[in-house]
Amino acid sequence: MLIRHPPQIGYSNVTPKVAYLNRRRFLAAGTALLGGIAAPYPLRAARLTAAKTAYNASGEKITPVNITTTYNNYYEFGTGKSEPAKNAPKWRPAIPWTIRIEGEVAQPKTIDLDQILKLAPLEERIYRHRCVEAWSLVIPWVGIQLSELIKRCEPTSKAKYMEFYTLYDPGQMPGVRVPVLRWPYIEGLRMDEAMHPLTTLATGLYGEVLPKQDGAPIKLVVPWKYGFKGAKSIVRIRFVERQPLNTWQESAPQEYGFYSNVNPSVDHPRWSQATERRIGEFFKRKTLMFNGYAEQVQGLYAGMDLRKNY
Repeated sequence: MLIRHPPQIGYSNVTPKVAYLNRRRFLAAGTALLGGIAAPYPLRAARLTAAKTAYNASGEKITPVNITTTYNNYYEFGTGKSEPAKNAPKWRPAIPWTIRIEGEVAQPKTIDLDQILKLAPLEERIYRHRCVEAWSLVIPWVGIQLSELIKRCEPTSKAKYMEFYTLYDPGQMPGVRVPVLRWPYIEGLRMDEAMHPLTTLATGLYGEVLPKQDGAPIKLVVPWKYGFKGAKSIVRIRFVERQPLNTWQESAPQEYGFYSNVNPSVDHPRWSQATERRIGEFFKRKTLMFNGYAEQVQGLYAGMDLRKNY
């Protein structure tokens, strides 16, 4: 698939790390990661070596890091925007972090994070992030294309969709003790969406290991879809033949569909999606079709009624 790459955004627009993390704590994080991998992979602040790429949000200013790491939707750690940044740092993830691969694959298996990081060199990708709540960010993610993992999983011809399961840990995640949603959180993609070059498994942002409140140690990033499609802290992936039922789709089917593509002409039942508020800016801006990635992804939905298949 031919993808046009706009010019690169420079790091001069990124807020310095010291603006949100105590310098002493940062220095204690350990040695920088050479080539983007180390053993074991650190689950606290540490620099990542990632190749610069042409994947970016052309002409847009990167959101300050202190906003991205403190304004979060991660219901497992609380429903308030500031609760994940408060509660998630107390969480102690399993080391090594493993993901179970199941379903329509040549052979089910369990892989750990270090194995995933060795599948391809880490890349930096600057993507727009649009929430269904009509706010947005611009984030420099670090990770690899999801397709690199899919190829190693050897899906069978019956694999039409993928399910992503996030961690369920009532002992450490206060949010799952409340029946706000049905746990564990589940997301899904059609196989061609999952294989698209834009679809990313992120392990970092702003050149460092992914903070816990942003989905550490590994999360899904699909930039043309609303942010809730980005499953966090992934522990299980299933390749399936039938379209899966996503958590929000199950919880409120009248409000959330399977595809969840950013579409300014399809309003949420309780608010308009025509505009959005970029966090840190005063005025609203018009929402772009497919979050500005229409040229790259509209072919995935040729012939579909996007007002019905929302």
